[in-house]
Amino acid sequence: MIIQKSDGGFNYATTDLAAVRHRSMIPKEESGEQADRVLYVTDAGQANHFEMVFQVAKKAGFCSENTSLEHVPFGLVQGEDGKKFATRSGDTVKLKDLLTEAVRIAGKDLIERNENHNEAFLDRVDRVSRIVGVGAVKYADLSMNRESNYKFSYERMLSLNGNTAPYMMYAYARICGIVRKASGQEESNPVVWPEPAEIIVSHFTEAHLMRKLVVLPDVLSNVERHLCPNTICDYLFETSQQFNQFYENCSVNNAETPELKASRLSLCTATAGTIRLLLRILGIQVVEKL
Repeated sequence: MIIQKSDGGFNYATTDLAAVRHRSMIPKEESGEQADRVLYVTDAGQANHFEMVFQVAKKAGFCSENTSLEHVPFGLVQGEDGKKFATRSGDTVKLKDLLTEAVRIAGKDLIERNENHNEAFLDRVDRVSRIVGVGAVKYADLSMNRESNYKFSYERMLSLNGNTAPYMMYAYARICGIVRKASGQEESNPVVWPEPAEIIVSHFTEAHLMRKLVVLPDVLSNVERHLCPNTICDYLFETSQQFNQFYENCSVNNAETPELKASRLSLCTATAGTIRLLLRILGIQVVEKL
């Protein structure tokens, strides 16, 4: 690895080593960071470069023994043809253009799926389409194994079926509707989540949903350790499917007793809170109505 060229010039390795020293060794009072863990998120092609940088940094004493230097590689985004994602002219696609198109498609879909184009709907369609469109692009990227290449597809990422952001947003909005109806709340107002109640297990799908919800801390710990956000997406999808099975078999609004209704509302609240929390961790907003 070259640190300084023969003409006296410097390169990426030089600045990367300086950055390691700044992040690890320089005291905070001298504008350093003294980080315990430093993550380098780049494409997989940079793996050899960072392996050499980390080794040199340790041998040169630029890195504290308490600091973990980790390369977090990711794969390439491909077009539908399996080749490098680009415009028809061969230029690199700008993220701004990707997001703009995703928002446009999401807005068009919202308008087509809603027959009642009243003023209230038109007032919120721009905001909702932006949340859905931008969220779909983020989720599509994060739901894949980060080291694998994947094909970019608006149709797939904006689908209401499968492990997608719109599917998860719809699941969240559906739970909001269930809670509103069961507790007599107006659709036009933000959801007021009911107070927790004692859980009563009257059907095996309730127990299955509870078992899925309680492993959330383990899921987050696993993501922090292995740095694979697709684990969050997989858990979200599985939790949503488990909720669907619960709701198909266990009526909330028409539960046999007030205590059982309160119990099922608590399961709805816990599921919605889990979806909301994990989407926010992924940088994705939720909406209470689609």
